Amino acid sequence: MQPALILIDIQTGFNAPVWGTRNNIDAEAKAAALLAHWRTQNAPVIHIRHISTEAGSPLGRDTGGTDFKPEVAPRDGEAQFDKSVNSAFIGTGLEVHLRDIGATDLVICGLTTPHCVSTTSRMAANLGFSVTLAHDACASFTANANTGWGDLPAMSAEAIHATAVSHLHGEFVTARTTSDIINDGF
Repeated sequence: MQPALILIDIQTGFNAPVWGTRNNIDAEAKAAALLAHWRTQNAPVIHIRHISTEAGSPLGRDTGGTDFKPEVAPRDGEAQFDKSVNSAFIGTGLEVHLRDIGATDLVICGLTTPHCVSTTSRMAANLGFSVTLAHDACASFTANANTGWGDLPAMSAEAIHATAVSHLHGEFVTARTTSDIINDGF
């Protein structure tokens, strides 16, 4: 069976300026390329959406930020799970769904790399799934990066992204580019 593609939190709420500067402005286009490839293969696709429980959150129902970005919007028949925490496995039927369809291998991409992508990837690996992270189909922001933790230096969105990917690669995921994933026949 072809790996299941999991697209995490690629939502309009991440267009809000509150998140700060971001890296990888092509992440959504890369995620859309993965999605198009998976669809042509009739392979399993799962969309994850974050529904914040915090009033006024850019990812809340009250602010309209829960809509999927158009380039990766689900189609009829594609699985979708809503969550309110970082992991797509907590409070959702994601694990049961993956087991029911026989998925053992996953390709993960989305927003944001150090938060929901990282947490979901770590949990997936801990649950026994083999995880490939499409790192160029993910992005990070500078929000909360410059909060003044003593003498620690501020980090750029790119440094945050690279650090998150390097912490995941080798132990929890195999980090690969979108083009390598598609060209290798996933």
